[in-house]
Amino acid sequence: MRYVKLPKENTYEFLERLKDWGRLYAPVKISEKFYDFREVEDVRNVEFHYNRTIMPPKKFFFLPREKMFEFSISKAEYRETIENVEPFVLFGLHACDIHGLKIMDTIYLDEFPDKYYKVRREKGIIIGISCMPDEYCFCNLRETDFADDGFDLFLHELPDGWLIRVGTPMGHRIVDKSIKLFEEVTTQDICAFREFENKRANAFKYHEDWGNLRYLLELEMEHPMWDEQSELCLACGNCNLVCPTCRCYEVIDFPNLDGDTGYRERRWDSCQLRSHGLVAGGHNFRPTKKDRFMNRYLCKNSYNEKLGISYCVGCGRCTYFCPAEISFVENLRTILGIDEKSCPSEISEEIPKRGFAYSSNLGGEGL
Repeated sequence: MRYVKLPKENTYEFLERLKDWGRLYAPVKISEKFYDFREVEDVRNVEFHYNRTIMPPKKFFFLPREKMFEFSISKAEYRETIENVEPFVLFGLHACDIHGLKIMDTIYLDEFPDKYYKVRREKGIIIGISCMPDEYCFCNLRETDFADDGFDLFLHELPDGWLIRVGTPMGHRIVDKSIKLFEEVTTQDICAFREFENKRANAFKYHEDWGNLRYLLELEMEHPMWDEQSELCLACGNCNLVCPTCRCYEVIDFPNLDGDTGYRERRWDSCQLRSHGLVAGGHNFRPTKKDRFMNRYLCKNSYNEKLGISYCVGCGRCTYFCPAEISFVENLRTILGIDEKSCPSEISEEIPKRGFAYSSNLGGEGL
């Protein structure tokens, strides 16, 4: 891997030059508390030290609403409406969000690639940036706190600039085109990089082993936490909207007034909404709020075999932006038995049996 240093005084000129490669999007402060990825005109508005954006970067590749095709019933034909996407640059992604995009790739760029996702992924340039965790972050437990790939460039903060890892041929071209902005990495820079990474690792609130979590979730499907926390849930779907890896969508046809033509649109869906599990005949395989609440926890903590990580990257958005103040991470720690006496000291025959297979509970009316 190639390493270069960007001196602090060259940072904004570097950002300006990124506009030569496409529209520049970066984290900006949009209110007193919140940040979001927005198109940047003035590079001095870019926020380098933000905790998390409201919306994850998946919104640039998997659009919240997207017109798929137009149709004509009389002609029995349809015409796809894939946009001619122009190149764009996403600057300032944290490692967890880069892993989120890699998870999305395993879904939408598999053996049957999604055309709409693929065309945007090919035109997007990804530039990551280092960060310091806050009390909501647990990406270290998910092994997503450091990105080995999935980016064109990755900036690590130094006292007097940035140590940059070059991850792709595109990254090399970006550096080479502005080579006068960069310097060679020194021994002092390496020491500063190591010091920052050690400081960041120690700054995480949680330091535990979650290796058996997905099994305990299946075994503890009768745990009282499910009733207590699902009762608090508003079933608003906000956790799905802000999640970097939620990928469910629904499709809706919009007929025109002529009764013949129209178009099909897909838009983000949420497994927390009652309509998500509704199928033909009025049957709903997740009829209760508790069913849907449990499904999300099982889904996010299931195993992505291609990447060897869970579908949750530990960004903390679902907790931070939950209007009911439900803590996703604390609920998982409850299942793990951390800070709680989950099991009695003496086993008795009077203790009710807990733990059922995941598949047997997917449509359980009694949940």
